[in-house]
Amino acid sequence: MSVPWWRSAVVYQIYPRSFADADADGVGDLRGITGRLEHVRDLGADAVWLSPIYRSPMADFGYDIADYTDVDPMFGSLADADALIARAHELGLRVLLDFVPNHTSDLHPWFVESRASPDAAKRNWYVWRDGEGVPNNWLSTFGEQRPAWTRDHPTGEWYLHSFLPQQPDLNWDEPAVEAAMHDVLRFWLRRGVDGVRIDVAQKIGKDPALGDNEPGRRHDEDWPSVHPRLAAIRRVLEEFDDDRVAVGEVYLLDQRALARYVTSGDELHLAHNFYFLRLPWSAERFRAAVDEFELLTHAGGWPAWCLNNHDHPRTATRYGHARARVAAVMVLTLRGTPFIFQGEELGLTDGAVPAEAIVDVDRRDPERVPIPWEPGPGTGFTTGRPWLPTHPDADRLAATVQDGNPASALELYRALLALRRATPALQHGSYRPVHAAPDLFAYVREHEGERVLVALNFAPFPRPLPAEAEGARVLLSTHAERTGELAGDEARVFELGRADQAPVAE
Repeated sequence: MSVPWWRSAVVYQIYPRSFADADADGVGDLRGITGRLEHVRDLGADAVWLSPIYRSPMADFGYDIADYTDVDPMFGSLADADALIARAHELGLRVLLDFVPNHTSDLHPWFVESRASPDAAKRNWYVWRDGEGVPNNWLSTFGEQRPAWTRDHPTGEWYLHSFLPQQPDLNWDEPAVEAAMHDVLRFWLRRGVDGVRIDVAQKIGKDPALGDNEPGRRHDEDWPSVHPRLAAIRRVLEEFDDDRVAVGEVYLLDQRALARYVTSGDELHLAHNFYFLRLPWSAERFRAAVDEFELLTHAGGWPAWCLNNHDHPRTATRYGHARARVAAVMVLTLRGTPFIFQGEELGLTDGAVPAEAIVDVDRRDPERVPIPWEPGPGTGFTTGRPWLPTHPDADRLAATVQDGNPASALELYRALLALRRATPALQHGSYRPVHAAPDLFAYVREHEGERVLVALNFAPFPRPLPAEAEGARVLLSTHAERTGELAGDEARVFELGRADQAPVAE
């Protein structure tokens, strides 16, 4: 049985508004992405994941969808989407599309019909309740976490929205809703997408009795009904072929709960692990998190690692540039599928967005500033006025500036992805933590006798190498100069001898 492609893949997330603008309106678009796909291919990634490109009034910048089967004119057309998918496939890249099943825009025809009358044909496609008071204690996610209910004055009833009032929740207890969303999947799968990233996947299972959230038990997400619904989504993908992949944004910070989504064998193939994004810079804390998830998924399931995305501050902002390089080595050498958010390969920090330029309801603008492709006005992103201010360090961090500079973040990422692709142990191998000095996180990846040691120094000062590194050959380091110790904030990857042989001399 062949190994699924996504187990050895590196997935590159593209936030379309900020990747590349081909029509000079200051907002990234599909033709812009298509023109820059060679960058992703040359980086060494295997797939791209596109944040939403659907028709939307953009209250939540595309996650409020008014038409699931069309492209917003801001991004282009269905023909542009087809051309992007075709070009990606020519370059050997798979394409994953954001799938948003929990909610629509309040301007979606389904909701327009649903709110027209308590007797409307699609009334039960959304979650409505009557009564004088708010139906329960559920809160919306954004802003000040106000009640997740809005009273719709024409009928006097309340509708549920886990996010903005402009994003009413679909009622997945209504079979017609599930069938309609399956048809949305089929529409895009027929157009050639290789899989989907499912937005807030845990939210499509809610307590139908609308019980109040309690300490230690939420009723507005992760309800048992979520699992058969995800299994049904997977069956839709399998109608096409076994190569299509379902990736879940499962925002649960309990790794035991998260593991249930990927270990059953018939639900999600992968689920983002957001526990990583909440950790302080600590070798002990990262090792404990990895060790726990390894135990939880060892018998079945495959991890997916990331350190940020379009909703979270960048790695270099949280930890600093030197530590971001160590983090890159970690994410790209652990057992599992790594996800890279656009710009991480350039070592970008969050952008500087003044208060008057903030446009996002949850103030996530700094991590979404446009990618700097080259120095100068517009940074190669646009010849118009960019929708967000360009990065203040664009001239220094631009891709053309970093290209060919062995000390740059871009070349480190290229080297890491090339090493990963050339080393089966880093793609498929087992994970075994090894004893190391304090502040070091070290582990061995092994596959069919091939062994690779990864040593990550979380301290800003030197630390002794693990004993396993003695006499081993260095495959990669974040530092140009190497000594008998790991320098402060250094990561190093070693080739060990095969399991049945002596170590390879350096």
